[in-house]
This record gives sequence, C-alpha cells and structure tokens, in this order.
Amino acid sequence: MSGEIGQLALCFALALAFVQAGAGLTGSRSGQERAAKIAGGAAFGFLVFTALAFATLIFAFVTSDFSVAVVAQNSHTTKPLLYKITGVWGNHEGSMVLWVLVLSVYSATVAAAQRGGARITSAALGVQGLLAIAFLLFILLTSDPFLRVEPEPFEGAGLNPLLQDPGLAFHPPMLYAGYVGLSATFAYGAAALITGEASTAWSRAARPFMLIAWIALTLGIALGSWWAYYVLGWGGFWFWDPVENASLMPWLVATALLHSSLATERTGAFQTWTLLLSIASFSFSLIGTFLVRSGIVTSVHAFANDPERGVFILLILSLAIGGALALFAWRAPKLGESTSFETVSRETFLLVNNVLLVGGLGIVFIGTIYPIVISLFGERLSVGAPYFNLLFVPLFLALLLFVPFGPRLSWQKASLAEAARMLAPAAGAAVVAALVVLSLIALRPVEGALAFAIATWLIASSATDLIRRRGSVRAGAFAAALAHAGLGVSLAGIAATTLWRSEALEVLAPGQTTRVGPYTLRLDRVEGVRGPNYLANRASIDVMENGTLLATLHPERRAYPAEGQEIVNTAIRTTGLRDLYVALGDERERGAWTVRAYVNPLAPLIWLGAGVMGLGGLISLTARLGRRARSKLSASRVPVAI
Repeated sequence: MSGEIGQLALCFALALAFVQAGAGLTGSRSGQERAAKIAGGAAFGFLVFTALAFATLIFAFVTSDFSVAVVAQNSHTTKPLLYKITGVWGNHEGSMVLWVLVLSVYSATVAAAQRGGARITSAALGVQGLLAIAFLLFILLTSDPFLRVEPEPFEGAGLNPLLQDPGLAFHPPMLYAGYVGLSATFAYGAAALITGEASTAWSRAARPFMLIAWIALTLGIALGSWWAYYVLGWGGFWFWDPVENASLMPWLVATALLHSSLATERTGAFQTWTLLLSIASFSFSLIGTFLVRSGIVTSVHAFANDPERGVFILLILSLAIGGALALFAWRAPKLGESTSFETVSRETFLLVNNVLLVGGLGIVFIGTIYPIVISLFGERLSVGAPYFNLLFVPLFLALLLFVPFGPRLSWQKASLAEAARMLAPAAGAAVVAALVVLSLIALRPVEGALAFAIATWLIASSATDLIRRRGSVRAGAFAAALAHAGLGVSLAGIAATTLWRSEALEVLAPGQTTRVGPYTLRLDRVEGVRGPNYLANRASIDVMENGTLLATLHPERRAYPAEGQEIVNTAIRTTGLRDLYVALGDERERGAWTVRAYVNPLAPLIWLGAGVMGLGGLISLTARLGRRARSKLSASRVPVAI
C-alpha cells in the first residue's frame, strides 16, 4: 500500500497547491483577507501531504519494497540502513520529491512569518503555489516515484557505489535548501511586482530567505567539493564539471543579491536591479535543474537521461523565467527612481561588486552552455579548466581586491582616503605575505604571491575592522567580517593546493617504497576484506618522514557485486595544514599494485573557509531574526494603567 498512499498524498498536495496559488494571487488584491488566509492554510496542508509522500518513499526504501520501481532500481537488501535512507534522493524521482518537500517547507514558513504585509505574503504564496503545481505535475506525469513493477523482483539493482557515502546524506539536501530557498526570494520579488509595492519592504521580507539560501548553497557546494575530493580518488576538489557549475551559478547571483539588497534596504538604491537579481537567482537554480535532469550532460552528479523530462523542465523554466521577466518589463518602468549616491560611497563599491559577480556568472554560463549548444549542430567542444582559469579566476581575484572597501565606506557619501587609512595595516600584511612567498617558494612564486597577498588582504582587513570596532561591533559587521575572512581562508587553501601539490604514481610490490613531498610511503601488504555489501582489497601503507613512522594508511579498492561496479576508497592523513592523500589502483603482476599519492598543502583550509563563511551568514540571519522577535515582543507589551 505504500506506493498508493504516496501517490494519493502527492495528488492531495497538487490540489492544495492549486488552492494556494489561486487564493494567494486573489489575496494579493486589496480587501481579500479571507483569500489570503486560505492561501496560508493551503500552504500548511501542502507541507503535510508532501511530507507524507516523502515519508512513504523512505518507508519503501527502508523495508526494501521492490514492488516500487524506483526502490527496485536504486536499492538492495544488503545496503546499510543509512544508504537505504539517503538512496531516496540518490535517484531522479526521489530527489524531485525532496525538491518539492523543501519547497513546501519554505511555503509554510512564508505563510507563518507573514513578512512584508498581508498582500506581499499572499502574492508570494501564490507564486510559490504556481511553482509547486509545475513541479508536482512534472513528478506525477514524468517522474512518478511510486510506480509499481510487475512481477516484483526478488532483489534490487542497488545504488551507484559512488553515492553510498555519508556525504550524500547532507550534500543534496543542503543544495536543495539553497536552490529552493531562492524560490522564496523569487516569490517575494514577483509579489512586489504583482502588488506594485516594490519599495524596500519586500527586500526586508525576503532577506532571511536570501541568507538561508546563500548559507545552504555555500555549505552545499563545499560538501560536494569535499565529497568529490575524497570519494573520486583523483586528488582534486573542483573539476569545472557542468553540474558543479550548475551550483556555482546560483551562488554567484545570490551573493550579488545579498549585497544589492543591503543597499536597497538601507538607502533605497538599486531597487530595480535587486528585483531583477531576485528573478535571476531562482532562474539559475532552474537552469541547474535542467542541466542535471535533462540528460544533456554526462556527470556522476546527473540523475536523469530522459529527453521527455528535459522538455518538461525546459517548459517550466521558460514559463517561470519568461513570466517573471515579462512581469518585470511591465512593472519596472513604474517603480520610480532609486536614491542617488556619490561616486565615492558604499553603494558604488557594492555596484562594482555586483558587476564583477555578474561578469563571473556570464563566464561560467557561457563555458557551461556553449558546448551543449554546439553539440546540437553535431560538433563537439570541450570547455575545461584552462578557459575558466584564464577568464573567471582573474575577474574573481579583482572582485576580492574591492571587497574590504565596502564595509569601511559610508552610505551615499564617503571618504576614500579615510577607508584607505583604515585598510593600510591590511595592505601592509598583504605585501609581507607576498614577499614571504617570493622568498621561500621557488615553484610558481608570482601566482602564489598574488594569491596569498589577496587572501591575507581579506583576512587582515576583516581582523583589523573587528579590532577597530572592539566593544561596539554589531552583529552585521561581525558577520560580514567572518564571511570575507572565510573567503580569504578558502582562497589560501585553493591557491596552495593548486600551485604546490606534489604527486607520485608508482607500481609497488609489498616492501617497496616511493616518495611524495616530505613523505616516504612503503607498501606493507594488500589483503581482501568484506564489507556489508562490498568486497575490497585493502592496502596497508606505512607513512614515514625522516625515518620516523607517522601512521599506517588503508586505502581500498572496492567491488560491489550487486551493482557490478568498482570504486576507489581513498585514505587521507591530515595535519590540519597539509593532506597526504593515497589511492589504491589496479593490481599488477607478481602482487604489485598501482599506488597514487598526493600531498596537498593547506587543502583543509578550502573547507574551513567555507565553514567560516557559512557561520558569518548564520550570525547575520540569527541577529536579524532576533531583532524582529524583540520588535514584536516590545510591540505586544501594552502598558497597564494604575
């Protein structure tokens, strides 16, 4: 019965989505309070039935109900419980149910928060209802997760071994929280256009959702990078894969939106531009969905290869983006002028920030889409790291040079000389960092000096700002300092790992050694072991430095009988500042094995920096929500006459 219950729950959710959309758009007109309340109730009901459908799908996976086709195709009785659960979103159908579940959570949150006033909230719920209708129809018509298979197979086909990893438990849900979180921002922007109330109120209402989406995207991208680093066995953290780019593009727009909306809230500047970015942010989430699920790109991250699904998603994408842009074109000329500001002001530097971010977005978009378009004409073109390193990296480094100026400039009119004076210590620290790299490192010193100068510039400027404000630092300034410093920390890790990585590839028999960086590796033995649902050859490799045994690593090569696939399970020893990364390759003659090893200097800083950035966003979010809660509390207190 689980399949039928799940299908029925999705149908009820679809019906409530229609109610939410209709009542929400009706309630956006003046004097329609009853319709607005109905839209809110429908949003909560939509959440209940979507959650029921998702829980039903989890139950089918956990109980190995192979009468459900998606379970038979993506699970196996020998899979550990964790991977049975995470396997729910390790396939196309289940991941789309997760997508709609996250959308329902955001819809219910919008209904509960009532930010921006009744009309804005109602219109936003109406827009989210339309999105829910589109994706539920997509699921029910092309991607039904509860289809039955007859006869029921005795055993399932299993899950891609690369996805049987704890990272899968967090990476996709975190990314979806970001992707779909931008739907709330999109909905508020569209609501402002629908109601004509395109003042700063909608931006304030949407700000927490912008922050949630940005935090989730930041951490989700970092988790995906870490997963690729330790699971795929190639020693790198980013490959400029089209699906990786699909997550980077919304992050770039969301970052621009966060900065632009700040100016809109504070001074009313960039009102039209901020509205356009709110549309673009979710639009690129939809573009990412199309890339992952249309089958037009091949990637370990991609789930679907059904052209029918791709056409349906393309239709959703066209209607959502086209409709929003048409609404923007109709309403934007009536929005009025934004607040003026001087050339030297925080607004100007935020504008530069946005221009560079959008420029970077354009480079990534062209590099991702152009090969796909060319392939439609029978030509093949590969766009990889050289293209992005040549165009995106210099632009992004230029952006980072401007970042520290913004927080030190006043709104509307400021003194550049005063900002430069405050940043002088950070500039000095950057020069020292560059000189240290030039004097100590012979390999690619110029690139390293530039990267570390900029990284130090970001970190030191954040630190000096906090020192300058000590005792009176506000949560917003502290959050911005953390986010900018985290970016510098990640840049240091990326630069060091990219420029100064050591690599060794050797065929070793037991007792033989090889060197990589400062380490000597000795293959002790390779033995067969049995896992819960795999067979593995496990190596024991002694790690020595200057003749001292530091550790014994155990990389594996695993074979999954149910799936008929093999994967590499790497072993990583980290000092916190340097990773020794070892992967076991193929077996050769006379008991010898291929061993690949890397020393990645400062690699842990890549993910530490992302965590610091996420923490900065979280502090900003909690401070904003705290202020709103305190404001509501004080407003609810009524003085009592004595």
